[in-house]
Amino acid sequence: MKQLTRFAIDVRDEDFLLTLEDDSGGKHEFAASPEQLDAVIDALDELLSENEEELFEVEDDAPTYQKPLG
Repeated sequence: MKQLTRFAIDVRDEDFLLTLEDDSGGKHEFAASPEQLDAVIDALDELLSENEEELFEVEDDAPTYQKPLG
């Protein structure tokens, strides 16, 4: 299985261009409507929220961590 190493989201006139790059340097581009991009964001948010403790070993008294975008 290939590992995701980079992604980019570019705004176009009517939609978005998602570019995913794998560890072998292969790039895969996908056009996505605003609705599709919202669905992806919602799905990832739900998945991460449901599995936050297991994925990130979050404790109730742990400090909040924020990572800057970009």
